[in-house]
Amino acid sequence: MEEATHKLTMTDRQALTMTGVTEVVSFDDSAVILHTQLGTLTVQGRDLHLKTLSLDGGQVEVDGTVSALIYEEPRNPGGWLSRLFG
Repeated sequence: MEEATHKLTMTDRQALTMTGVTEVVSFDDSAVILHTQLGTLTVQGRDLHLKTLSLDGGQVEVDGTVSALIYEEPRNPGGWLSRLFG
């Protein structure tokens, strides 16, 4: 079975299409936080709206003015000591 991929396509900082989204954590008009196959993604901007949401297919579309895309690496389970020496 082929694993789905994570892909981003942005047009003129106004329309963002993503695949490989596993969960929408939160969203409002200034930030959308998503879990993807490659970590947590925060989309920052203004007047952001979820245009399409299809978690079965892992596809999300966001409209608005995008000012930043920020990825957070998945955390290693355990305490800080296991992350340090892990």
